[in-house]
Amino acid sequence: MNLILFGPPAAGKGTQAKRLVEEHGYVQLSTGDMLRAARASGSELGNRVARIMDEGGLVSDDIVIDLIDEQLANHKDAPGFIFDGFPRTVGQAQALDNLLQSRGMQVDCVIRLVVDETQLIQRVTKRFEEEGRKDDNPDTFAARLEKYNQDTAPLLPFYAERGILREVDGMASIEEVTNGVEKALKETA
Repeated sequence: MNLILFGPPAAGKGTQAKRLVEEHGYVQLSTGDMLRAARASGSELGNRVARIMDEGGLVSDDIVIDLIDEQLANHKDAPGFIFDGFPRTVGQAQALDNLLQSRGMQVDCVIRLVVDETQLIQRVTKRFEEEGRKDDNPDTFAARLEKYNQDTAPLLPFYAERGILREVDGMASIEEVTNGVEKALKETA
């Protein structure tokens, strides 16, 4: 089972991905983690990533696809993959489809954690005030949320047309969200 978890920053995707890894043995492919690991590896691809990041540029979709392809090859026996942070645009979704098809695979399920953005901003603001996490700065978070909505909104109909988009109430308790995710996976299987 290959799945994508969608939801804005702080919606709980990371929490749910960890649970899926523990429960099902899926491999989580986080774009950010892969970029940091590639940079630290000293490989040819890692050096390309480091140069781009050091210059303040955005790593191209082609490089991200190469990193994903590398991870798919490294985990051939995995029961499935969770794509985290990718795709973010229709072009990236098409590139991911092409990569997976070349390996006889596909995206089986897309789970969208539906959240109330006003409550999410309140939650993040409170966390920022209590914990001081830089990525929870309310202004920074609002910009990240706007970017997510702008880039990712077109992906919802892209996957809905295929009949693989499932929605889960991301504002429920962690256990209820987990149960919703598991139900979505069972409906897909």
